[in-house]
Amino acid sequence: MEENKQEILNNAAEIEQSPVSDIQPDMNAADTAAAVAVSQQEKAPQKEKTSEFISDNVRIVSPFKLVLKRFFRSRLSVIGLIMFLSVVVFSFLGPVFVPWGEKEIDRSQSYRTYYDISSLYSVVDEEGNELFTYYTFSVSRPENLNIYAPSFTYGINKQGKRALHLFGTDGTGYDILVRLMYGGRLSLMLSFLVVLVYTLIGIIMGGLAGYFGGWVDMLIMRLVDIINCLPSLPLMLILGAVFDGWHVSPNLRVYFMMGVLTLMSWSGTARLVRGQILTLREQEYMVATDALGFSPWRKIFKHLVPNVMPQLIVSMTLGLGGTILTEASLSFLGLGAPPDVASLGRMVNAAESQTVLEKYTMAWLPAGLIIILAVVAFNFIGDGLRDALDPKMKR
Repeated sequence: MEENKQEILNNAAEIEQSPVSDIQPDMNAADTAAAVAVSQQEKAPQKEKTSEFISDNVRIVSPFKLVLKRFFRSRLSVIGLIMFLSVVVFSFLGPVFVPWGEKEIDRSQSYRTYYDISSLYSVVDEEGNELFTYYTFSVSRPENLNIYAPSFTYGINKQGKRALHLFGTDGTGYDILVRLMYGGRLSLMLSFLVVLVYTLIGIIMGGLAGYFGGWVDMLIMRLVDIINCLPSLPLMLILGAVFDGWHVSPNLRVYFMMGVLTLMSWSGTARLVRGQILTLREQEYMVATDALGFSPWRKIFKHLVPNVMPQLIVSMTLGLGGTILTEASLSFLGLGAPPDVASLGRMVNAAESQTVLEKYTMAWLPAGLIIILAVVAFNFIGDGLRDALDPKMKR
């Protein structure tokens, strides 16, 4: 009797602590104990369901998404990306909507007469007093060449149709707008090609120097020092004179110049990769690769170089702007693309003439603006990637 009484008291205490709210107060001891048991059995699955529900709400963000989030948080990065995409769309999709070709000359009759002051003559008397002054003019009116046409004028294309010159024509009769498109395409393609090739060379040379060290590091770094001592622009001028003496085809000259530029630009990337690998090769995971017996090539290009990629991406992005400026400078000096190939630098070269500089600004100003736009866009993107890929950035 005493044992049953004690059991009823214990069950009553459990009822007070139980979260079950639907237990009736008029239940007997047996029903009360059964209700407590059922509530305890239902309590554990409820906790598991709650924990599963919380885990479903947790979002696991990958490092790539974190980088994108940091990148698009910067306004300058977004502006640079928009500028870059605008140049790409203008250069690669624009020619589809223009009725003129890259090397198509407008041979419709020009209705403007061009005067040029050839000489200035002064007639003086015996005492040296100037009596009168007269000028001689040379008059040129090309019959079948529409040069320096104003903006929003029309010409006749090779299909014999009347087509609009939105920005006018240059001194050869080419449509300025379509030359801008093809010139931007040439600059972007050459810059990307040069940056990719010299980055690949820099990764290989810097990886070998940083991993092996010793005489390999000494040899590669001394080669880098020699390359850094060479003046690039005077060397390009010398090579241009050599190519003129060898009568190298103008179509091949630009690729020779880009090849020389590639061989002279990989030293900076090699130094960057070497410095990073000297730090990373002492990490614990590299000790593990030694214990597993991995080959040196696998250690370098599968475990070390991927950890240097954030710095390489930033370096490549910033290098694109410098390469575009170099290509434009070579074309401006007449060492780049041939005259019939559209080039932004050669279009800016037209401003050497005082007449073109003052009267025909559309022949050179838009090309200079596209060069500035592309370089600024790459610099903005590079700065944004540098901040986004930095793990210490918390903003």
